[in-house]
Amino acid sequence: MRKKIVVGNWKMNKAVAEAGELASAILGQLGHGFVDCEVGIAPAFPSLTEVGKVIEGSDIRLVAQNCHYEDDGAYTGEVSVRMLESLGCTYIIAGHSERRQYFGETNRTVNLKVRKALAEGMQVIMCIGETLEERESGITANIVTTQVREGLESVSDLGGVVIAYEPVWAIGTGKTATPEQAEEVHASIRETVRSMYGEAVAEELRIQYGGSVKPSNAAELFAMPNIDGGLIGGASLKADDFVAIVRAAG
Repeated sequence: MRKKIVVGNWKMNKAVAEAGELASAILGQLGHGFVDCEVGIAPAFPSLTEVGKVIEGSDIRLVAQNCHYEDDGAYTGEVSVRMLESLGCTYIIAGHSERRQYFGETNRTVNLKVRKALAEGMQVIMCIGETLEERESGITANIVTTQVREGLESVSDLGGVVIAYEPVWAIGTGKTATPEQAEEVHASIRETVRSMYGEAVAEELRIQYGGSVKPSNAAELFAMPNIDGGLIGGASLKADDFVAIVRAAG
């Protein structure tokens, strides 16, 4: 049985003090002993240290929203995997659709980040997903298959990888893929991984859903056989909503 994983991606929200307060509120409701679901929160870079202090000693994972694929150098504004690890991060998000849309992320750069994170002993959440135009053109399966294959190129061990399927048309729009639509794509992703790595690896891989997950739809989404939790955006900015989603996964 795959253990579900729910991660709150706070994006570019919450100043340091606010981030600490939100983390404290989430921890206060979840407590320290939850075991049915793996939980992570991904604050903006300036808040990683503060949030790390709040959740220290708990089961909540500290997650970075992005990384660079070089160890160091003249990359103004970037953050290396080693820097993030030194702050207590255990997961890194790679290839979020907003990074692809606004900052030129490609399958190649996502692959470099995935490989760097894994090489440094970190775990990685690799995001994939199609646009509305691609879905309406009937090429969703082709798009996500290509993203999986190119994102995982030269990755031999998926033990530290989670894939997050995010239909771009459902992120921040209030639109959500139906559980059946999401399940269909998740099953396709798992089949692609099966063709690359074999049955055992495919069955162990966790595939999150991301795209306007809310307390009202989380349980139905998470009940699908190939949906192993969620990468939560807007709803993760409210402690009550995020905790309700976590409990729906547990």
